[in-house]
Amino acid sequence: MASDIQTWVRVAAFVGGGIAMGVGAIGAAVGEGYSAACANSAISRNPKSAGEIFKAMLVGQAIAESAAIFALVIAMLLLFSKFPTDSYVMVAVLLSAGICMGLGAIGSGIGSGFPTGAACIGISRQPGIGKRLTTNMLIGSAVCQTPSIFSMVVSFILLFTDFSQQPLLPTFAALVGAGLSAGLGSIGPSLGGGLVAQAGCEGIARQPTRSTALTNIMLLGQAVSQTTAVYGLLISFILLFKGVPDSPAIAPAAALLAAGICMGFAAIGPGIGEGYVGQKAVDAMARNEDVTAVITRTMLVGQAVTESTGIYGMVIALVLIFVV
Repeated sequence: MASDIQTWVRVAAFVGGGIAMGVGAIGAAVGEGYSAACANSAISRNPKSAGEIFKAMLVGQAIAESAAIFALVIAMLLLFSKFPTDSYVMVAVLLSAGICMGLGAIGSGIGSGFPTGAACIGISRQPGIGKRLTTNMLIGSAVCQTPSIFSMVVSFILLFTDFSQQPLLPTFAALVGAGLSAGLGSIGPSLGGGLVAQAGCEGIARQPTRSTALTNIMLLGQAVSQTTAVYGLLISFILLFKGVPDSPAIAPAAALLAAGICMGFAAIGPGIGEGYVGQKAVDAMARNEDVTAVITRTMLVGQAVTESTGIYGMVIALVLIFVV
């Protein structure tokens, strides 16, 4: 029996590592490709600024790459670390860590590409504010990486916490649910944050004198769009650390797994939707500064309403964990 557990733990580590790096590479590649595409367009519009555009592209691509690097770290740990082989719970731990980081890297990679592309185009139009655009791009792209960091944290907790003494059921389901909650829950907020940051760079290129105000509203819009990723992280932590009694029944395990799935998917739409709201708000402020207060209020109300569906998902996830 011990050898059987050892075999399955190794299988889970290999599969988890493959998922972490394979899925985690998607977003970074897309974001980097989008950045390079915009850089080419920008250079064709203003060849004299090719050097500065090229540097902004590389810096932005490096940030987008960071999500894939997070996935690489988790994959390497899964492939080359020695894990306890005294419980089948480790199978869930390793699979969940890989799934969590792989999914968590998708949105951050793509989202970071949006402000980079906008910054490259902006530099071609306004060469004199290249440093300002690059700074705004760095801030916006960094915020987009936050959800992938959440996923990496959950993956580290899974890998470095001893769950082997927990009962197989329903712990197996709780751990997988935790990975899905944090991993899926990071996709929408990262994409939404990227949309807002894109508008921030475009707005500064249009109105350089309002760069501080536009950066502030950009950060506000990004902050709200990130909240559902926090919900995903919260449900993930509850699933990881809430003690679950041993039960051979399938229903309690299904409830915990469903909680993670519910919160993970419920966080995607609000994150993207709030990003659209923030994107148009920043764009509108760049075009008409006289209505800044009205636009800010409308953005916050619109994002709050969009947020409600993520809250519904969190409520159902909590019911599944504590009530059902």
